Amino acid sequence: MLEDQNIAVKRIPAHLGMHWVVDAALAARAKLENTARNFDLGQIRRVTLRVPPSKYVDCPLPSTEHQARHSFQFNASSALLDNKVTVSSFSEAQMNRPALKELLSKVKVETPKDNHPSFDKMYCEVEIETDQGQSYAARCDTFYGHWRKPLSQEDLVDKFSVNASSVLCSEGVEGLIDVVGNMERVRECSILGSYLRLTSSQQEQCYSLQRL
Repeated sequence: MLEDQNIAVKRIPAHLGMHWVVDAALAARAKLENTARNFDLGQIRRVTLRVPPSKYVDCPLPSTEHQARHSFQFNASSALLDNKVTVSSFSEAQMNRPALKELLSKVKVETPKDNHPSFDKMYCEVEIETDQGQSYAARCDTFYGHWRKPLSQEDLVDKFSVNASSVLCSEGVEGLIDVVGNMERVRECSILGSYLRLTSSQQEQCYSLQRL
């Protein structure tokens, strides 16, 4: 079982199922922008999400960070509004934006019978309808990071760098990337600990090391 298991790598700090709806929302937004480059998202009349039936990730108006990380509606709306979903998307300031709450109020969820709650078989579809009667839809069957569509090494390193830099200084981040990337040539694991101790509060120490 250990040899045959499949591995997905999350690009955003949310429930794995959110990655399908985010990729679909970004693709739908791109279609909209290609048609109306100066389009105002305030002109959206309705957003329809076609997702697998799963009650614990159906949260229309999340009030906590945890709920937001498990909300199809929140993640799709954040992707449509910002053209991305990042760690900061789940901050209190981002969650309480009037524009986001307005967009959330326009989201409708549908659960087609052929859409099964399985990370191997599920899909997410996002359809944007405008006040002008136009419709833009996109579907994601395999998000970028799924075992059928793995992240490139460059994107994997970029993800680590962004996340690690919130607690480590640049010296620690770069050191860990180098050590892990050359693990077969590292004789002592203690070097990992030395880089992990270079926290972001030690910026002056890091800068001193870089000048040496």
